[in-house]
Amino acid sequence: MAKKNILALIILILIIIIFGMNLFNNTVNIYLDGENVSVETQTFEDIDSNSLNKDICSYTLNVMNNTTSDVETLKNGVEKLCYQHGLEDAEINIDSSLGHDQIPIIVHVDGTSMLPTLQNGQTVLVNKTHDFEVGDIVVAESKEYGGIIKRVEKIDENKVHLISDNKNISYEYIDGALYQIKGITTWVDISDVNGVVIDY
Repeated sequence: MAKKNILALIILILIIIIFGMNLFNNTVNIYLDGENVSVETQTFEDIDSNSLNKDICSYTLNVMNNTTSDVETLKNGVEKLCYQHGLEDAEINIDSSLGHDQIPIIVHVDGTSMLPTLQNGQTVLVNKTHDFEVGDIVVAESKEYGGIIKRVEKIDENKVHLISDNKNISYEYIDGALYQIKGITTWVDISDVNGVVIDY
């Protein structure tokens, strides 16, 4: 009987130790839905959590709009912000409408070059990632055209060839000259791809 009591006491002490360790962890929970960011900081340290949370929200929105940023960029930046606010060894958790460690962004279609798939003014949900394949629709930054939404036609090492779904060609007179109007085809670097359209 005494052995059972000692064993039960040891198990109880281990549970208290494990629970206590988890209870006193510094944790930053970030949730993104594509447009909005919410942050919750759990700590027993004497810091201004509201100020830290505001800085993390601002930083996260910047990461969402930066083509070269990804989940690791976000985690590293949040970790630096935590140190600046006096919060050390924080566990950074990123959750979103797409799942754990995913960054969704909302993008508005501008133009008719992706008809009939995407309509002008339509809102699409994009997963901020460089993991895509031929046939996917991606959002990218083109040096020639700026921000574009196009379909991946070919991937050649670090280059991606993007095309429009709209194959219609029209002609328009501008200042007395006849111009051919057709969808964009262009090459971009893989690093210029901001994400993959996953819902439209």
